[in-house]
Amino acid sequence: MADQKVLIVDDEESIRDMLRMALELHDFACIECGDITQAYRLIVDERPDVVVLDWMLPEGNGTELLRRLRREEATQFLPVIMLTAKTQRDNIIQGLELGADDYVTKPFAPKELVARIRALLRRSQPGSGQDQLTVGNLVLDKRSHRVLVAGLPLETGPTEFKLLHFFMSNPERAYSRSQVLDQVWGANVYVEERTVDVHIRRLRKALNTPHGDYSSLIETVRGIGYRFSSHHKG
Repeated sequence: MADQKVLIVDDEESIRDMLRMALELHDFACIECGDITQAYRLIVDERPDVVVLDWMLPEGNGTELLRRLRREEATQFLPVIMLTAKTQRDNIIQGLELGADDYVTKPFAPKELVARIRALLRRSQPGSGQDQLTVGNLVLDKRSHRVLVAGLPLETGPTEFKLLHFFMSNPERAYSRSQVLDQVWGANVYVEERTVDVHIRRLRKALNTPHGDYSSLIETVRGIGYRFSSHHKG
C-alpha cells in the first residue's frame, strides 16, 4: 500500500525539515510549502491524506485556508491539524470550531505530532462494528463513511464521524470526557478534555437539519459527561 501523504504548511523551513524527517522515518510521504496559496494548489493537485497547517503564515492566517477547505465539497472532510504557537484556550477553540480536527502547540516533540497524525487518520476511517447504525431517519453508514438524515448527507468531519459512530454504537450509557477521549482519540494521545466539548458542539450543530433535529440525541449528563439516546423525540 502506498505511503499516506502529509502536507506540511509552515513558513519556517527548519520546522518543515524537522517534520519531514520525523514523518518519513515513520513511512509517511511528505510534501511541503510555506504559504496558503501554494498550499491550496498542492491540496488540489496532490490530494494529501492529512494537512499539518500552521496558524501564522504569509499572505494570511492558516485559518483562512481552513475556512476555504471546509466550504468546498472536495475538501470539506480533509483531516487538518493546526500547528500553532497560540496557547490561549480561546485560540485553540477557535481553530477547532472553524473545522480543525486537532491542534499541536509549539514547541512540540515531532513524535507527538506523528502520534496525532496516526490517530487522526484512524479516526477518518470507518471503525469496527455494524456497517449501518440507525435512529429514526438518522443513518450512519460505515461503508460509505457518510451520515444521512432522510437520505440526505450531512457535513461531518472525520472526528465528528468517529464520535457519532462511538455514541450510536453505545447508546443509553453515560461516558465521562476522559472515556470519550480514550475511545475516540486513543488512550496514548494527549488531548485536553475541553476538546470533547468543542467537537460535541460541532456534531450537535451538524445534526440540527431542516429535515430533522437530532442534536438532542447527544445528552449532557451533569457532573459526568455525555450520553447518546437511542430514541428520537422530534
